[in-house]
Amino acid sequence: MISLDEAVTARLESHGARFEVLVDPDAALAIKREEFDGELEEVIAAEEVFENASRGDRPAETDLEDVFDTTDPMEIIPEVIRRGEIQITAEQRREMQEQKRRQLINRIARNAVNPQMDNAPHPPDRIESALKEAGFKVDPMEPVETQVDDALDALRPVIPIRFDEVIVAVQIPADYAGSAQAHVRQFGDLKREEWQNDGSWVGVIEFPAGMQNDFYDLVNEHTSGTAETRIIKDEDEISTR
Repeated sequence: MISLDEAVTARLESHGARFEVLVDPDAALAIKREEFDGELEEVIAAEEVFENASRGDRPAETDLEDVFDTTDPMEIIPEVIRRGEIQITAEQRREMQEQKRRQLINRIARNAVNPQMDNAPHPPDRIESALKEAGFKVDPMEPVETQVDDALDALRPVIPIRFDEVIVAVQIPADYAGSAQAHVRQFGDLKREEWQNDGSWVGVIEFPAGMQNDFYDLVNEHTSGTAETRIIKDEDEISTR
């Protein structure tokens, strides 16, 4: 379950009665779109249906039967969300908007590069400033995933930007190969790997281009800066620099 502070109210008025439930805002939107595939118990603040959630008042069981043909709260809660309206306060809206703004900036920073600067990643603060300059407003009621394309369209007149993937070959010396390769292989899509006769490990890994700095930091951390890397175009090429 979630806390009351995290929940918003979904409200349905029908047959002269009112029904309210307390639910996570993102989950509520997913349920309305028939896109929710999680556990309902994890995204609600109470396994209850209320007439007035703020006062804790509950509707009559006869009203529940008339509208939903059941008195089971776990059957009724999704119906209230699907058929009703999601109520959020101004403060909740501001908090949701800020949270999704940060998520959007991080999503773009992890995937986007500057094509005019050898596909170098854009730092999050640059993306944040460019979004502000472009006047882009994050919709707190829409998933971040559906807002990325609109954000990119707003950013392109302000900064050179595109989403891209990068393929990097990395060679880890034998002294570090055993543990370091386990961290490297989890970073992205491991396209190919080889153990060399000298005990070193060579891998070719693909990941969002905006995460290059994170990748190099990871490699350096686990190899004390002794690993060699090279951006490659051909997946079969495992030469290093």
